[in-house]
Amino acid sequence: MRKIPLDEWVESLVSWMEDHLTFLFDIISGAIEGIVKGFTWLFMLPHPFLFIFILGILAFLVGRLSLTLFSVIGFLLIYNLSYWSQTMDTLSLVITSALISVVLGIPIGIWCAYSKGASRIITPLLDFMQTMPAFVYLLPAVTFFSLGVVPGVIASVIFAIPPTIRLTLLGIKQVSGELTEAADAFGSTSGQKLFKVQLPLALPTLMAGVNQTIMLSLSMVVIASMIGAQGIGAEVYRAVTQLQIGKGFEAGLVVVILAIVLDRFTQRLFKSEKKRGR
Repeated sequence: MRKIPLDEWVESLVSWMEDHLTFLFDIISGAIEGIVKGFTWLFMLPHPFLFIFILGILAFLVGRLSLTLFSVIGFLLIYNLSYWSQTMDTLSLVITSALISVVLGIPIGIWCAYSKGASRIITPLLDFMQTMPAFVYLLPAVTFFSLGVVPGVIASVIFAIPPTIRLTLLGIKQVSGELTEAADAFGSTSGQKLFKVQLPLALPTLMAGVNQTIMLSLSMVVIASMIGAQGIGAEVYRAVTQLQIGKGFEAGLVVVILAIVLDRFTQRLFKSEKKRGR
């Protein structure tokens, strides 16, 4: 039985994209690199103690005293372990990936909610994106964008965007039919119905998708370090390759602290939006 030349088809597609879409990849690369550098500059601008103080205030406003204490103590430990700049690099990469995923994912989710045809096409693609090993995304990302932070962000977006799309779709679908019929009865346009009825009621579910997207973006940190992305992932990868158990534990602990802080922040926002929805 003759083998289907799937690999040759993929190689041909990649070659065609390299030959004809280089200008587009350059634009995307410049935009992403600018966003990441902008976030890094913003996070590195204040002194670490001032950054921690601001973080503590934000944690107190969105959460409880326990979240404030954990955030302050956790980031003081990061500063003490001399991983501050690497943490800010990682935070910039994660926020950039999550921001792009949300900006692209929410409109796609809305489109799927309004179009059955789009939903039937995009849903299998989301299944494919979530089940494909994350390492596979690095190959085309490196091919099109070389090494560095840009392919890391691209791979993170592909890996992290499905929850935002799925839960945006789910949130809109869960809005009561009686409410949408009432909006129609009052003469609301499609835009008014979407922005004044469906999205506000779907916001708690949508925020849960944003939370999952942020966590998945952070989970790509170590993988992205293999293609030149700087940050804590690079420290973890270096410790693994050099069998430095202590350094690996320190860098891993920093990732854990960052993950818990980001998760608790978005969880508190999710709970606040859920209370508003009620």
